Amino acid sequence: MSFARQSYKVALKGSQRRGIRCFSQLPPTFVEGFHDPETVKKMRYRTLGNRCLDKSGKPMEVSIVSLGGSPFGGLYDKNENLEEGPIKIVHEAVKAGVNLIDTAAWYGHGRSEEIIGKALKDIPREAYYINTKVCRYKPEVTEMFNWDYKRTKEAIDVALEKLNVDYIDTIQVHDPEFAPALDLVMENVFPAFLEAKKEGKVRMLGVTGYPLSILREQIERAEAMGVEINTCLSYCHYNLHDTTLKTELIPFLKEKGIGLIGASPISMGLLSEQGPPSWHPASEKLKELAAQAAEYCKEEGVDIGRLCMQFALEEESIPTTLVGTTSIERWGENLKHVYDLGNLSKKEREVLQYLVEDLFGSHGTLSWEGVEIANYWQLIDKARKGDKNISFI
Repeated sequence: MSFARQSYKVALKGSQRRGIRCFSQLPPTFVEGFHDPETVKKMRYRTLGNRCLDKSGKPMEVSIVSLGGSPFGGLYDKNENLEEGPIKIVHEAVKAGVNLIDTAAWYGHGRSEEIIGKALKDIPREAYYINTKVCRYKPEVTEMFNWDYKRTKEAIDVALEKLNVDYIDTIQVHDPEFAPALDLVMENVFPAFLEAKKEGKVRMLGVTGYPLSILREQIERAEAMGVEINTCLSYCHYNLHDTTLKTELIPFLKEKGIGLIGASPISMGLLSEQGPPSWHPASEKLKELAAQAAEYCKEEGVDIGRLCMQFALEEESIPTTLVGTTSIERWGENLKHVYDLGNLSKKEREVLQYLVEDLFGSHGTLSWEGVEIANYWQLIDKARKGDKNISFI
């Protein structure tokens, strides 16, 4: 039996168990006078991780769907006037009980943080947890990353100002797989994080990255230095075409008590009717399979986005999954997936099983690990030789 097949069986069993809980009482992030109690009670929550405590020292309970800020930076929508929709989405999300928001300096090169900061002005600080990422900044390939201690400290201060907050719940290293050597992160970035934590500017430390191996290595090396990592953000490794997160990393994180944040159940737009953006790093083979999946769902009268969301949210070992959009209508649909969790029809489950086990599962693990890194270093080499006509997402 393929792992994809095993993973589907577990997800199906989980939905039947209904092991995800709604709070009979309200979550710690409920704010009287801001939230409607009956609305928040419809949200579902999981404990983030033993190492993840709120300001009062209690375990953090996070909504199973959390708000990702990458689209607010224009990654999927190049509309220069993009602001009103995302601000409304932040307000509606937190009002609905979503209590984790994630962004980065890289998203729109500060634009996402600014938009979220404008939205947060009208929201009580105790109603949400805010995470951001540093070390990836500019669109120019030779200036995209900076692993310097001073630059990292400055970026944290800039994030605090843009987000309009006094502290960041989790500060994260952004895409360390692109560093010339991970030593730079260990020797410069983490010490800057620790200093910011000591100053009260951040509460917790987190790691991100696409390769699962780099996530584990960061955690192990940090621990060897006496640095405690609280959260781990992994994207595009738990979806219809790739479920390696469950076997290769989740047991390790669970043993450590590190809070796992999943992201992109539609695989950065790959698993959608409209197809992936032009910059998507998936192979042509994977793009063709994704297009076949979308077409099959259309023929069967099934929404592929709904299948992707249900598949990800049903997995109990992933406390929360980041979802981002600039469409208010689509955000409303994301909330409906939470409210309707575990209620796929018999036909929807059959289609889901076919996609996971047969269409994708028969091809083994399908990812693009190493593709972006190789492309990045090729562009760096060209830039060093004087080539000006280069771009990298």
